[in-house]
Amino acid sequence: MSNGISIDRVDREILFHLGQDGRLSNVELAKRVGLTPPPCLRRVKRLEAAGVITGYRAVIDPQVLGRGLEVLIDVEVSATDRRTFEEFEDTVASFEEVMEFRRMFGRPDYFVRVMVADHAAYEAFLVGKLSGLPCVLRLESHLTMKKIKADG
Repeated sequence: MSNGISIDRVDREILFHLGQDGRLSNVELAKRVGLTPPPCLRRVKRLEAAGVITGYRAVIDPQVLGRGLEVLIDVEVSATDRRTFEEFEDTVASFEEVMEFRRMFGRPDYFVRVMVADHAAYEAFLVGKLSGLPCVLRLESHLTMKKIKADG
């Protein structure tokens, strides 16, 4: 691995169970992976120190936060210079509606995941923020019919 740590079968089990429920107690985690608590805790601490485990988070119902509409957006830009790309990326990353933002190989140039309250809020975001940026060439919005599998 690039972080210099060797991951064995037990480490993978620990990572699987923590990925499913980051709030598992060390005692419960140890039981699930077939260890006693002290060596289990040492392994978790080693995985954290090596940067394999990068953090823990709560998964929050977006409806409660007024962000029930998720839209995936393909963005193509007309910029060719680094400064314009960086300004575009800094601006889009700063928008509170943007939950995920990726620069892609090939087309589209960018993938943006936006969460807003409803269609009117999305229209306001699209018209008032994203489409008005100088280097935006094309936007394509995708609304999810049904989420089949999600990671959290």
